[in-house]
Amino acid sequence: MGKFRRIVVPALAAAMLGSATLAAQAEVKWDLSTIWADNNYHTLNAKKFAEEVARITDGEVQITVKAGGQLGFKGPEHLRAVRDGLIPMADVLNIQQVGDEPILGSEAIPFLAGSAKEWVVLHKHLRPVYETVAARNNQKILYMVPWPTQYLHLKEEVTDLAALKGVKIRVPDKGVQNLLEAVGVAPVLIPWGEVIPALASGAVAGVSTSSISAVDGKFWEFLKVSHATNHVWSSQMMNVNLDQWNELSPEHQQAIVELAAKMEPEFWKSSTKADTDSVATLEANGMKVVEVAEPMLKELRAKTAPLMEAFFERVPDARAPVTAYLKEMNRE
Repeated sequence: MGKFRRIVVPALAAAMLGSATLAAQAEVKWDLSTIWADNNYHTLNAKKFAEEVARITDGEVQITVKAGGQLGFKGPEHLRAVRDGLIPMADVLNIQQVGDEPILGSEAIPFLAGSAKEWVVLHKHLRPVYETVAARNNQKILYMVPWPTQYLHLKEEVTDLAALKGVKIRVPDKGVQNLLEAVGVAPVLIPWGEVIPALASGAVAGVSTSSISAVDGKFWEFLKVSHATNHVWSSQMMNVNLDQWNELSPEHQQAIVELAAKMEPEFWKSSTKADTDSVATLEANGMKVVEVAEPMLKELRAKTAPLMEAFFERVPDARAPVTAYLKEMNRE
């Protein structure tokens, strides 16, 4: 009896330990990196998504949003960081990844989309391309959310391009850099985390970005006028590392994909609201928000029009989806 007990008890203990190990492995914990502030609408969307993921998986998949770049990665590093498994998830700004995948800069072709409705059509043609790009970089896009209208935030109001000649303006990516160079501006390409120090030191005299980011950076402390140019579009891609993703059960994968598809339209609506709310905040803090004078806008469009063909020459794979979009919009 004593011998039997010595055999059975260790075996039972091992079995219990194995069950505990399996249970522990069933709980997945992912950090999600974003460079945006805690109150930025992209961050708030990510937090809502994380909460819902935990709910639909009964807490077995837990996502922790790390805002403000606290994991140490800058925006242009996110695609590589997820690809290499340095972080499980990231909110990736597509236009900042052109060093690795030039086609992700397609939305930065000047004045390609003139409104959110046009952007929806453009997205229909580009999204499949982006999905392929993500897959070859060892990641999956769960959802995408656009940035709203873009602005030139400056120290004073301008009504013609001549007033911008030689002005140092921060830009977020190579596409906007090319755009502003074409009209005589002196663009300075720096990531978001360096914008406020650059404004404070005088390294730049203006910023090309959204109204949301202008509020995040409290631009009213440095600048006076926001010009609604709507010169480019861009999107945040919520990406997850494929190795991490493939460790989930098929049931959890399906549930999360369905959740992302359900929540994405809600997140798009938050983009429009965030712009409206942010414009109100800028004005409440003393900034003037203006529409660009039509002659200036016409000249801006004319001088940047050749950049589309130049982009196609650099990124031939972009021609087909963008041309299909232009055809659908009767802009061939």
